[in-house]
Amino acid sequence: MKILITTLNSKFIHSALSVRYLTKSIENIENIDATMKEFTINMHTGDIVDEIYKGNYDIVVFSTYIWNYRETKEICKTLKRIAPDIKILLGGPEVSYRPENEMEKYDYIDYIIFGEGENTFIEFVSKLSNNDFNMKEVEGLVFRNNESIIVNKDRELIKNLDIIPFPYEKDLRGLDNRIIYYESTRGCPFNCSYCLSSTIKGVRYFSLERVKKDLLFFLSKNVKQVKFVDRTFNIEKNHYFEIIKFLNENDNGITNFHFEITASLLDDEVIDYISKVRDGLYQLEIGVQTTNSETLIDINRMMEFSKIRSNLVKAVSLKNIHVHLDLIAGLPYESYDRFLESFSDVYDLNPNKLQLGFLKVLKGSTMEKNSEKYGMVYNDEPPYEIYYSKFLSYDEMIKLKGIEKLLDLYYNSHYFENGLKYIINKSFKTSSDFYKSFYEYWEKLGLFNFKYSKVEQYRILMNFYETINEDDMYLKEVLKYDFILNKNKKIDELFERIKPNNFKNMCHEFLKDENNIEMYLNDFRNKTAKSIIKYIHFEIFKFDVIKYIESDFSELEKKETVLLFDYSKELLLTRSECFKVKFREEKVWM
Repeated sequence: MKILITTLNSKFIHSALSVRYLTKSIENIENIDATMKEFTINMHTGDIVDEIYKGNYDIVVFSTYIWNYRETKEICKTLKRIAPDIKILLGGPEVSYRPENEMEKYDYIDYIIFGEGENTFIEFVSKLSNNDFNMKEVEGLVFRNNESIIVNKDRELIKNLDIIPFPYEKDLRGLDNRIIYYESTRGCPFNCSYCLSSTIKGVRYFSLERVKKDLLFFLSKNVKQVKFVDRTFNIEKNHYFEIIKFLNENDNGITNFHFEITASLLDDEVIDYISKVRDGLYQLEIGVQTTNSETLIDINRMMEFSKIRSNLVKAVSLKNIHVHLDLIAGLPYESYDRFLESFSDVYDLNPNKLQLGFLKVLKGSTMEKNSEKYGMVYNDEPPYEIYYSKFLSYDEMIKLKGIEKLLDLYYNSHYFENGLKYIINKSFKTSSDFYKSFYEYWEKLGLFNFKYSKVEQYRILMNFYETINEDDMYLKEVLKYDFILNKNKKIDELFERIKPNNFKNMCHEFLKDENNIEMYLNDFRNKTAKSIIKYIHFEIFKFDVIKYIESDFSELEKKETVLLFDYSKELLLTRSECFKVKFREEKVWM
């Protein structure tokens, strides 16, 4: 019997853990020819249908999520029309709540596995391998029996997670340049009303022995990134701290590990430890969601912002760790203005990335059950995103979506880091005031209707600021610094430059001096100036722009300053290294 186990990822760079678990779980069952394939939602559904049809499979298994359910249903419907004998099985979060409803609505679905899938799938496939189609005793399964839909008993959760096979092939087939997903726990201790993890009580752990063995495999293969899907990675210190230390002790200098944690459980011992590891070894994602106490209480998220703020400050201050903070717009009891307070509270922590997401009213969640109470109107198709509620109008939601776009374009890109700080510092009471004003500027000029190059984005930001402060030379120099720091070459299109007639010769003379190379560019020892120049850039600024930025724009030395930008190595938080250098007599700028 031929079985295809598949899913549609949201992007090519992603990989699916679930289909790998299922494939590995049945690899030793006789008379079964199982194939695992991954597609993406960006592919034409007709092409996916063609690919599946050509495989001549008896059963096609889809793992479903909010990002792929619409396309998955379209594919299944078409498959059944062109090959009625194919049996279709769905599993995953999108069909685990009231699965009988999905069977009633969509007659092309033959089976649904609800809840944790591995053991149910093993039992299901084992029966098929013996030509036994009596599925009444397979716990966790829904199936059709003539005109009836049969919902079997729930299946107990797997107690010993170590029995689950390691999901990856020895050669990591098909995973070049893709994110590797991994888990060391299942379940979540919290009860957040918007999350489906709250419907499964308790946390279960893979043994540390098993986890270390798995992680050594990834390290031996020099994979680029391993992203833990644990809902709260740092729930149990004896477990997670041991993993963190193990990864540091076995660091290969290449692999990055991403963890989703809660700030309230961080402590000084852990923060001190991770402050000393290699740049980029870890990434931390922390869900703040809101700083509004009334909202936090209502959504069962018992972590006051005032109490976790100090931990967030410590985490974000770690220069060697990428810290990603999350906010959710549309939560109960948070108006437009109050959400912007949350925005400013979190933005001002200066995380490496701030994700502004929008509430999704998931099937089976407490939020769905209370949606009428909150006056929530939301899309009844995946991803179930909220349109408006009694706390937040649709007009206000549109504004927040515009702010989200600007946040990603400008803040999260890190191309405008110091320029944004300057503008907010000099001209706005709060960071959210800036984004509101910047949004209004974009909306008024119809800028959201087009895509822009980085050069054009810089120009738009400067033009916006000129509506507040005409011809601000200080901002232009700060933005010029940002621009060059990020390896941009089209400097003359945007910025006034100081270029003495003999500037090019001065740069080459600087690079010929071995003392300069030893001091600033040690990796280029014994290299010619001609071979070095392609990896670096010299620029003269009207004042000491680095000191100005580091002093929060309070200390200004009005003398020309030469900066050397080294583009030869990628850093965690910047695109290049930068040094103040001297190669000519200083001149006071007036």
